[in-house]
Amino acid sequence: MKFEKIIKNVSSFVASIVVFLLAGGMYLSSKGFEMTEDGKIILVAQAYAQENSMKNLPVIPDNYVFPSEHSEGSLDAPVVLYEYSSFGCSHCADFHLNVLPKLRDKYVKDGKLRLVFVPFPIDKDSMNAALLGECIAEDKYAAFADLMYKKQREWSLSRNPEKILKQYAALSGLNAAKAEACLHDDNVAREILLNRQNGVTQLGIQGTPSFVISHKGKNELIGGAQTFENMCQIIDSRLNN
Repeated sequence: MKFEKIIKNVSSFVASIVVFLLAGGMYLSSKGFEMTEDGKIILVAQAYAQENSMKNLPVIPDNYVFPSEHSEGSLDAPVVLYEYSSFGCSHCADFHLNVLPKLRDKYVKDGKLRLVFVPFPIDKDSMNAALLGECIAEDKYAAFADLMYKKQREWSLSRNPEKILKQYAALSGLNAAKAEACLHDDNVAREILLNRQNGVTQLGIQGTPSFVISHKGKNELIGGAQTFENMCQIIDSRLNN
């Protein structure tokens, strides 16, 4: 009897795992993502591009209107770097915490570079983090973004990530009622998703992090995580042109 009960429990557990995986797959598909064989989550557009490597990326119009809300640096800077990043992406966290501060010191402080952060959520939790960020005062947004990346593993692996995200938002001055309202603000959600959709269809973004560098009205997509040295070469080539 005991053995039969164990078998029954194991069967139920296996069935629940299957349902979970199927549900997860459907969720990813609905959001424009898929899981590769090695367990990585990527944009469907990225998988398509891998299979069609000869397919040209869209040409970014010179007059493309980029989001400009979360920016730092001089408005007159000759070079602008748009960072399309997800709060739930580990490569994004590495760039944001280890490369971006060096770029600030070398270029932003001297007025050579302006940085613009564009939320590009890849799942529900990173979407919630992006929604909360939109309700935080602009002068505290950079600190909030840094905190999201520093504590990424803590909230992303939590059983209740929404609760932890709200606690972090509170540290940035967002009370509980306001945070709850932000998580259900359809207008803000549509704006975030529109920026993401435009990033895929008009800019050619295939994964996070991705960057667009703008100089003298010309916009160029830079895909994938970049080292400080690579970014310096890219920025210097524009400054010297």
